[in-house]
Amino acid sequence: MVVTVIDLGELRDEAPPGPAPRPPHAVGRPFRLLVVLLVALLTLTAAAPPRSPVEWTLPGGLGSAVFASGDAVYVVRPDRGSAGGGREVVAYRGDRERWRSPLPGSGTVVSVWEQDGRVIVAGRSVDDTDWQTVTYDAVTGADVWRRPGIAFAVGRVLLMQSAVSDTSTSIMEVDPADGRTVWTAQMTGALGFDFEPTGPVRMVLSPATGQTVVVDGRTGARLVARDLHPVPRPGPRRLQIARGLLLEFRDGDGAIEAYDLDTLRPRWTVARKLVGHVESCGALLCAVGLAGGMTALDPASGAVRWSVDRWAGVSAERGGRLLVGVPDTDLDAGLAVLDQQDGRLIADLSGWTLVPQHESGGPLLATRPLGGGRQLLAELNLSGDPPSTRGTFTGTGCTTGVTVLVCRRPGGDYMVRRLT
Repeated sequence: MVVTVIDLGELRDEAPPGPAPRPPHAVGRPFRLLVVLLVALLTLTAAAPPRSPVEWTLPGGLGSAVFASGDAVYVVRPDRGSAGGGREVVAYRGDRERWRSPLPGSGTVVSVWEQDGRVIVAGRSVDDTDWQTVTYDAVTGADVWRRPGIAFAVGRVLLMQSAVSDTSTSIMEVDPADGRTVWTAQMTGALGFDFEPTGPVRMVLSPATGQTVVVDGRTGARLVARDLHPVPRPGPRRLQIARGLLLEFRDGDGAIEAYDLDTLRPRWTVARKLVGHVESCGALLCAVGLAGGMTALDPASGAVRWSVDRWAGVSAERGGRLLVGVPDTDLDAGLAVLDQQDGRLIADLSGWTLVPQHESGGPLLATRPLGGGRQLLAELNLSGDPPSTRGTFTGTGCTTGVTVLVCRRPGGDYMVRRLT
């Protein structure tokens, strides 16, 4: 314990002194003046309007596209210096251009992202018949490597599907640094991935007949292989992967059959007719109907936990709450928050539209039209409380990364707003 000693001086048995002399008139005035100034300052601070969000405009124009990755924004647009109708990718951090580099051909770019010091651009060829991937140095924009085929990331693993023009279709892992092939597997039939942030990356190759194979996405090693149907079943089938299960939708009898990805042995079968797809909804699986609505299933047994008619499609899961939407055909479009355990409605967010996330990890943002081209921006927290307003803006076609929101302005340029 710290003891503070205050020196009061020496006490003496002397006659008390007379009244203290009156201080000069000016002694108390500075203190009173200081109090008045502080009160005025606090009053002005409380009355001041909230600070405007930090935002800026990037040039876009007709035929441009924008992609957000981390704190960087990449604009793909026609190359004004090219006589043959070429395109270029322009990298920005904040409102400052970092570099620009020409893109080969003039096809459609479908994805741009930054990974391990490289900016990876994947798109279609000029005649829209094949794929090509081009990679640039993230700092300088120098052209590093390019290959035919389309690259995509599964976690931190960079995979590539071979070009359509190849004699045999294959899937491979490539090194982002130089485009070197790490491993290759022949691709037959359906292709799917099982990925958790802290778990393995598994790839499933399932032909119409023969063995279904599970491959380690980091090494290319075969983990397990099994013929799921030695005797072929009639009717088409669809496959999907979710929560460590390979799910087979049988259109003939409307059943869903689940196989364990570690062994490819059957785990359970349930009859759920008219199911469009199944997706993770927290610790459960949600079977989404073709006309909306969804049913939550226990991934261990397939048992039905709850079912809702209106809501469908899980956009996010946080703290045992699910953010869901409604079918695009529903005129009363909007969002809702459900309890993961029982499907109970926590909050009805009718009128709000979720902003698509170009990458995971950023805030959940939603917009609501205000009229006159303006939109209200808010952040969703899934607590059941009303969305937290984050201002207004004019724009459409928004997308969000981890730190920025990007929207197209009426003239074709892009508004970029910092989120942090």
